[in-house]
Amino acid sequence: MGSPTGSEHRRRFAWSDLDMDRIIGTLLRAGVTAAAAVVFVGTVIYLARHGGETAAYHVFRGEPPEYRGIRGILGEMGRIRGRGFILAGLLVLMATPVARVAFSVIAFLRQRDYVYVLVTLFVLGILLFSLLRSG
Repeated sequence: MGSPTGSEHRRRFAWSDLDMDRIIGTLLRAGVTAAAAVVFVGTVIYLARHGGETAAYHVFRGEPPEYRGIRGILGEMGRIRGRGFILAGLLVLMATPVARVAFSVIAFLRQRDYVYVLVTLFVLGILLFSLLRSG
């Protein structure tokens, strides 16, 4: 029993397409479930504090500064504010497909499919650029 040959090692190290599909499916389900749970907690907190208020639709109120960035949203979560949780849940939801693309880079590297690695890195770069530019 010698050490495995290069092709045997690659087969054991690489994920099959089915493995990748299962991992990606789990990743997406976990992201959506986590986002829904955080939004739900935020909704409960928000309604507990503001559920009895009458909406004033004739008055426009812009988004307060504390909700315009990730640091502010996390700070509002720390203060147990419902809107902070709701917005954090939406951030988790937005991060889920980005995490899927990032995982794909790793999976394609394990499969040694370097063309797909480059294409996926390009897509990931575009996603991150658009998210960070707008935030």
